[in-house]
Amino acid sequence: MSDKFRAARDFLLANRADYEVAYRDFRWPQLDRFNWALDWFDSIAVGERREQTALWMAYEDGTETKLSFRELSNRSAQIANYYRELGVRRGDSFMVMLGNVPALWETVLALIKLGGVILPATPLLSGEDLADRIERGRVRHIVCTADCIPKFGDLGKSCTRIAVGGGAPGWHGYETGYSASEKYETDGETRAGDPMQLYFTSGTTSKPKLVLHSQVTYPVGHLSTMYWIGLRPGDIHCNVSSPGWAKHAWSCFFAPWNAEATVFVPNQARFNAKGLLEAITRAAVTTFCAPPTVWRILVTQPLADYETQLREVVSAGEPLNPEVIDHVQAVWGLTIREGYGQTESSAVAGNSPGQPVKSASLGRPMPGFDPILLDAAGGETSEGELCIMLDPRPLGLMPGYSRDDGTLSPIMGNIYRTGDVMSRDADGYFTFVGRADDVFKASDYRISPFELESALIEHPDVVECAVVPSPDPVRLAVPKAFVILRSGAEPSRDVALSIFQHIRKVLAPFNRIRRIEFSDLPKTISGKIRRVELRQREAANVQSGARPAYEFKEEEFPELEPAGGRQAVMRSSTPANQTPLTDG
Repeated sequence: MSDKFRAARDFLLANRADYEVAYRDFRWPQLDRFNWALDWFDSIAVGERREQTALWMAYEDGTETKLSFRELSNRSAQIANYYRELGVRRGDSFMVMLGNVPALWETVLALIKLGGVILPATPLLSGEDLADRIERGRVRHIVCTADCIPKFGDLGKSCTRIAVGGGAPGWHGYETGYSASEKYETDGETRAGDPMQLYFTSGTTSKPKLVLHSQVTYPVGHLSTMYWIGLRPGDIHCNVSSPGWAKHAWSCFFAPWNAEATVFVPNQARFNAKGLLEAITRAAVTTFCAPPTVWRILVTQPLADYETQLREVVSAGEPLNPEVIDHVQAVWGLTIREGYGQTESSAVAGNSPGQPVKSASLGRPMPGFDPILLDAAGGETSEGELCIMLDPRPLGLMPGYSRDDGTLSPIMGNIYRTGDVMSRDADGYFTFVGRADDVFKASDYRISPFELESALIEHPDVVECAVVPSPDPVRLAVPKAFVILRSGAEPSRDVALSIFQHIRKVLAPFNRIRRIEFSDLPKTISGKIRRVELRQREAANVQSGARPAYEFKEEEFPELEPAGGRQAVMRSSTPANQTPLTDG
């Protein structure tokens, strides 16, 4: 089976600059049994690249950790054996709440070997978020760093709980696993359709959807992502994404290791543009992926001072400002190529290497995908909802969503609807228009207005509200709430402060409301809130500089700031390592 995978990969590598041939002739490998960690990663670990660095972590104090493919294969075997001793079995759901530490990569490889189901979780999650994920994800095992133990409290007490870098009563020490055998023997075959990953992703419903990926949809599916980025064997690849989000798996695991490239991780506690540029220069990074928020910050630095070895630079998450692309082109002589995909898929479209790049375009369909645009009536059009044809079904698309009872809600019919509206020009290039629903992006995180509104309405003074994006020059947008207060409560700074304090208690930092305006809500005759009017009003006010009489901004409340002041607030709420491609 690994021979079929390698043949498909080698075809894309051979045609990395010939889009027409790659798109026309690429075929997904037909795999009945496949375990990416055992069949692919471990084959690299005994091949000619076995001593090549697979994972390179650079820390702010100047120290580094380098693990070769061979070393990482051995370590993951030890951890797999240790997890098996602790009771982890094929098909078990395992919450992985780790930052950028070697244990994250070791654990993911170990769980794939075991046939476990990985449920990635960002350390930013609140206790309520964790409780929901443990329950609906049917979690049986948990691993986290020692500093995250207090977040769990009594949560997951019936689970096997493992701590990295320390311990507590009821928690097993992760490091004990390094004494286990480096020889791993599988307990059976891994079927291609077996579940491998569960991702929570924001939607328009009250709860995040639970995206299911199989043993092939992400590991093999990310051949399309490898092609979009332009990765080659021996590359040193740096991707700025947070663990716990899908984009981290895209570009910190599957795409680079499919290409037999090195994953380089500049491990920053807080985002530091200068430090990031110094790190990728010092490490001679060749391929670099970052979300628009990071690119907007990087161009404020003197880029000409950094003599990098970069060959490919890409961006994903939402459209990037043309002026940022122009600036990087003028200084570095490199064109930032944009791409598109979802938590539900690998890279669906993108500007691939060696091809003309159109300003503000997300590029053309990636090999293995056949997307079309449909209007509201289901007819094909030049501007409409992006839909993926399922005949033949692309391997880089999820099987479906997991229901709360653990059963699969499969994709039905002949198409998969992405929910994103695009336009397509005569040359086949897609341009993003907007979401078909109300989900929007803020600092590269997907924000579901319903989730924020549900939290807001719990405040005793709030009777009705609507959340929309407020344009922001760095973050693209920040969540803004239009609020109607209960009778007897008057719009004031004190009430706004109370609401902000409430939001901080119930929502994770990436998911907080940053603006509040006490205002009436425009509605249809049937009583539905017209968010489109609120979006237009807010965009017009921001553009003109007009300040509504009863608008309050989070940064204007020093009472909310932790020790360290305003700078600390900004850093904690906008982490350097951002999210998955469309998932925040």
